[in-house]
Amino acid sequence: MARITAGVTTSHVPAIGAALDLDNDTTEYWAPVFAGYKWSQEWIAEERPDVVILVFNDHASAFSLEMIPTFAIGCADEFPIADEGFGPRPVPTVLGHPGLACHLAQSLILDEFDMTVINQMAVDHGLSVPMSLMFGRTDAWPVRVVPIAVNVVQFPPPTGERCFKLGQAIRRAVQSYPEDLSVQVWGTGGMSHQLQGPRAGLINQPFDNAFLDHMTGDTSYLRSISHIEYLREAGSEGIELVMWLVMRGALGENPIELQRFYHVPASNTAVGHLVLTASK
Repeated sequence: MARITAGVTTSHVPAIGAALDLDNDTTEYWAPVFAGYKWSQEWIAEERPDVVILVFNDHASAFSLEMIPTFAIGCADEFPIADEGFGPRPVPTVLGHPGLACHLAQSLILDEFDMTVINQMAVDHGLSVPMSLMFGRTDAWPVRVVPIAVNVVQFPPPTGERCFKLGQAIRRAVQSYPEDLSVQVWGTGGMSHQLQGPRAGLINQPFDNAFLDHMTGDTSYLRSISHIEYLREAGSEGIELVMWLVMRGALGENPIELQRFYHVPASNTAVGHLVLTASK
């Protein structure tokens, strides 16, 4: 039986990927960001998961305003790195796990989640930056990946409660997969940030740290945060935090926090990162 062993959350700031690709990760500005992931890189090298279910949002690379699925799952053998206007990042192609992905698609749809099945998709910084933060520079990613894309770009995005329930459904689906696999679920994006308008550059450290506090134990507050509260407290892009709740829902009750990191600023955002163990 496959099992979910742990969960990871992390911001996916595109400038982090650029800093790594341009060998700026040891500069005075960027070194503290990358130092916050050193423990996690050592931990995951020991854990050696077989598959990561990586929850992210596309930034108009695979989808456009012509077609925006609320939830989509990548079932391909591999996912090339998207060209976001400056050429693809110089990182390895992401290898999928079609067997687990197709099982998840079937299980989630029969569990009343209307997943869009994607058989061909380029993945952008929303997915590649978390991979780089957790695995560093590498010639080949050491895990297979099942990408799950969530719409947090076009209103209305799904609620935190719906995302949490999707995570619970993912947990049930993984546990019903017959192959012996060690699976992690990652929720990416956030934390507070706004990229445009009079509030551009907004960072709300008290909100971010309260969110981190509530990721273990009672999640009722996080699940009840409304769209307008995300906008008011965390900026127009803070809604990405609902993707963390997919991961949290997949871990079961009372996960244990192994690592926590929070840093301001990284580009114009707050960087947040957690590593949690899953309940049995």
